[in-house]
Amino acid sequence: MAYTLPTYEFRRPPELDGYPGTHPVVIAGGGLTGLTLAADLGLRGVPVVLLDEDDTVGVRGASSRGICYARKSLEVFDRLGIAEKIREKGVTWSVGRTLSGDDEVYSFDLGTDSHSVFPPFVNIQQFHVEAFLVDRILRMPNVDLRWRSRVTGIDQDEDQVRFTVDTPAGPYRLAAEWAIDATGAGSPIRDWLGLDSHPDLSADRWCISDIRFKDDRPPERLTWVDARFNEGRGVWLHMMADDVWRVDFQMSPDCDPAEVSRPEVVEARLRAMFGADLEFDVVWIGPYHYRSALVDRMRVGRVFLAGDAAHVVSPFGARGGNTGIQDAENLGWKLHQVLEGRADASILDSYHEERHSTAVRNLEVTRRSARFLAPRSAAERAVRDATLALARHHEFARLLVNTGRMSAPVPYPASQWLGDQGGLPVQSCAVGRPDGWRGSLTRLGRDGRCFLALAFSLDAAEIASIERDLAGLPVVVESVGGSLLDVDGGLAAQLAPEPGDLWILRPDLYVLARCVDSAQARHAVLAGLGRARQHPRSVESGTPSASPVATLPGLADPDRFTEEVVRAHENLTDDQSARLDAALVMVLADQIGDAEVLSRSIAAARRAISGAAEAKE
Repeated sequence: MAYTLPTYEFRRPPELDGYPGTHPVVIAGGGLTGLTLAADLGLRGVPVVLLDEDDTVGVRGASSRGICYARKSLEVFDRLGIAEKIREKGVTWSVGRTLSGDDEVYSFDLGTDSHSVFPPFVNIQQFHVEAFLVDRILRMPNVDLRWRSRVTGIDQDEDQVRFTVDTPAGPYRLAAEWAIDATGAGSPIRDWLGLDSHPDLSADRWCISDIRFKDDRPPERLTWVDARFNEGRGVWLHMMADDVWRVDFQMSPDCDPAEVSRPEVVEARLRAMFGADLEFDVVWIGPYHYRSALVDRMRVGRVFLAGDAAHVVSPFGARGGNTGIQDAENLGWKLHQVLEGRADASILDSYHEERHSTAVRNLEVTRRSARFLAPRSAAERAVRDATLALARHHEFARLLVNTGRMSAPVPYPASQWLGDQGGLPVQSCAVGRPDGWRGSLTRLGRDGRCFLALAFSLDAAEIASIERDLAGLPVVVESVGGSLLDVDGGLAAQLAPEPGDLWILRPDLYVLARCVDSAQARHAVLAGLGRARQHPRSVESGTPSASPVATLPGLADPDRFTEEVVRAHENLTDDQSARLDAALVMVLADQIGDAEVLSRSIAAARRAISGAAEAKE
């Protein structure tokens, strides 16, 4: 049974009847990113026009698409009012199992160190999420959602952006103060702006199969790095909404996409995986060719690029749609503050600085995952196989197993808009009040309209003084430990506050600054609004780490560690590689300086290699 997508009615736009106005914001593209931004701005009270060339959600013929929504996205959707619908419809998970051949290498639980009130991930087909967003937008009187409206041209000057739009009722011109290109990877607007996305088409090919089993199965997420039933290539298995399972099969780079996605070929592949007696229905099948792309600029004049129009990454770790959602949140609060006259337009430059650096990081992470899953050289394969062998018995090696670093917010780089310890993401933890109210941190900033000033261990008189000093600014002051309760200790765990600290959080729950008094807090908020320059960060605070990967002591950057070992073997023969490894053991032995440690390490490596050889027999 195939997916059925909803359709929406085209309505004649007022511009065809001579409406001359200029809209504050026009968004081109009604996919995940465009819909999120439209709902975000609509909730803040900003008038928005959203143009989509289709009359449905998802993509016809490829409706399944993204399925994995991360904690940060759920926090955004909570503020937009659809998070509970997503949780009810989708499948919540935090535990995953990684296998090599027939053996489980290790399992993980992403919820172990979580401070958020939301689960690490919910699996649900993208068109469901988009439909929830459409339903929410249709209840917003300030958002004009226009279906079957294809952008055929764009130009701009210092004051406005002008679109040419084609509709079933004829073409028209549409003017906006600010415009967003969310038209996806094939964006024509990006080309009209003269931007190069530097596309890179990977040799990695996959076949996606959405199936419905006729028996009940536990909702576990499984990853095979080298599945026997798939000719030693990767496979993913995870459950989604409607009792549908996604199975991703890694294919040969030289495969014929049409051939590998024929129903009878997919069925044979599934029976090899689950057994000849498997009973199932095929819901959807689609071949997939991994690619990556990133523009040099995410802002051109009054036009901003968001989501796949700006950056495309391989879907390892669910970094595609989740990144587009975070693009929307980052830009949404800044446009709102500028349009309300509370912020200087200069803060809009920070959108590119922050989101482009995130995209660069995502490309780096996903490319490393791709090389681990599809080694491009004998050295990469040797290191990958050794890693899998060691990971069966040693915790440190499990950090080196890279089947996709799961999506997590990336700290933002230092800038004139961020103060001491600014740029760090904060999870939306549980908060409450002495009167019994309980909620999430997301809800405190008036649905994202305001900054949050979190004052720790201050009395009522000190809080009143802070409120007076911050008067006239879009800030909500909360007394943590007084009128606001840190229910599960999530704020304390994330911020490690000292008594008297004043932490300022932006509307997107990134730290703006850590302050010692209200005067410093006022200056930080003004800088965050582009109305003052931020003081340089203190030496102690430094720049936030860009790595969201938890590590063990002695292994600070596991992916770089892997790259260094692979690089050491480049352009060497097998004999030269063996001699290099022997020399490397001797050099590391000198660095270790402990014969007993060296002896145990060698024994562990020999056990791993022996076990791997036995598993292949």
